[in-house]
Amino acid sequence: MKDIRHYPSVLAAMVGVEVAYHLAAQSNVIGAMRDIDYSFTTNVIGTFNVLKAASKCGVRRVVFASSREVYGEPERLPVSENASLRPKNAYGASKAAAEAYCRAWATSSGCECQILRFANVYGPHDRDRVIPTWLARARRGDDLELYGGQQILDFLWVDHAVRALIAAAACENSGPVNVASGRGVRLVELAERIIALTGNQSVVRPRPVRDVEVVRFVAEVSHMREVLGIEPPEDPLSSLHQMIDDA
Repeated sequence: MKDIRHYPSVLAAMVGVEVAYHLAAQSNVIGAMRDIDYSFTTNVIGTFNVLKAASKCGVRRVVFASSREVYGEPERLPVSENASLRPKNAYGASKAAAEAYCRAWATSSGCECQILRFANVYGPHDRDRVIPTWLARARRGDDLELYGGQQILDFLWVDHAVRALIAAAACENSGPVNVASGRGVRLVELAERIIALTGNQSVVRPRPVRDVEVVRFVAEVSHMREVLGIEPPEDPLSSLHQMIDDA
């Protein structure tokens, strides 16, 4: 396995590539706060390496996986792509900085950069995020820790995210695109559905809010429909059952 912070490795991987998908990142908010140096070097310097190597090797387009964390705590819901970027934590700041490099590089080098701002993507083999953590605890019958309790977030099954990535390789080059369900899910509701799914007697245990985490986010997804041709799911949690054996 290569390290995105090692430019020669990134350069070697770009040879003969037409479209580069840049998904490598420190993508955990709490993890990014615990090690802000790693978050910066991976998410910002790593992105710089990708863009520099892509330009040198004549890559036509870089598809960059950004995050809803670049918006920070939004003033209103749903959040459109032209909302102000006011990241609330080190992870969001690193993604906003990487986006800025993408825009600058596209202007100066001619290498296209399509930015996708993903909501809370979930799917098999995920780790250290709320859905896999709660599923694992509920399967054991342990309590589910809910920090704050007022969160409303936008969840998206990984299949939709993959379809968006594929579409981004060939779509008309545009500005950033939200990739999300466009529907808010209260974390209390998520906990209840997970407990019902596992059939155990777990209970939700409130914990103090963590100030670095965004409390409310629902994306505006009309641009996703228009640019990528992706229709969001009616129920963002409809594929939750597919993760039960993975927990």
